[in-house]
Amino acid sequence: MIGEIQILMEEYRTWLRDKTSLRQVRDWVEITTPYLDRHNDYLQIYVKRQNGNYLLTDDGYILDDLQLSGCKIESQNRQMLLKITLNGFGVEQNKERLEVHASPDNFAEKKHNLIQAMLAVNDMFFLAGPTVTSLFLEDVESWLEECEIRYTPRAKFAGKSGFDHLFNFVIPKSRENPERILKVINKPTRDQAQTVAFSWLDTKKTRPADSRAYAILNDTDQQITAQVLDALHTYDIRPVSWSKREEVRLELAA
Repeated sequence: MIGEIQILMEEYRTWLRDKTSLRQVRDWVEITTPYLDRHNDYLQIYVKRQNGNYLLTDDGYILDDLQLSGCKIESQNRQMLLKITLNGFGVEQNKERLEVHASPDNFAEKKHNLIQAMLAVNDMFFLAGPTVTSLFLEDVESWLEECEIRYTPRAKFAGKSGFDHLFNFVIPKSRENPERILKVINKPTRDQAQTVAFSWLDTKKTRPADSRAYAILNDTDQQITAQVLDALHTYDIRPVSWSKREEVRLELAA
């Protein structure tokens, strides 16, 4: 089993390296990553030297795009959720820009954290339309509380690679069930599924051997494709469509 997982990890690293490109833009280097946003465009970040270290930024892309799409993040609750999410990845908000500062020693980790923060913010706050008033993450949290499922929110675990990974909820071990780790995906795409899969694959080695991973998928206004489901199943993550959440109520509550 260890050999199989090692092969999967190497395949992921190869995919990440081969699908990343660089371009000089005046004082900045533009990094095009293989991660897709909700428009199916590759996420880009920008890097420049600053006092012997590096400044990495999304140049305001994520928050500007959400605002232009009619998704406002002006309420106190959403501002708090944004701040908590960014803090979980060690990312700062500078006006509309998401930024991190890195040294040569931790550049890879900081780049990873910025990209994960961009994906998390984009996924959490993108709503199907301006009339939608609640966030999917809030809906999942309300359902857990309604079902009296005890949980710890926003748990960050260090993976075997040394990268940190943020999960939305962790349900502690009980006499009946092992630790259960939940990741909420508002807009389930193959790229999002692969990102969650890598997070779990990297984290799984540092968690109890019988820990289980679940992906809660928003299928309210969209269909979950076979590609998404297959990607999650391949890496031992149980996909749970929101419309079928009652199927896992007992195993999460016990």
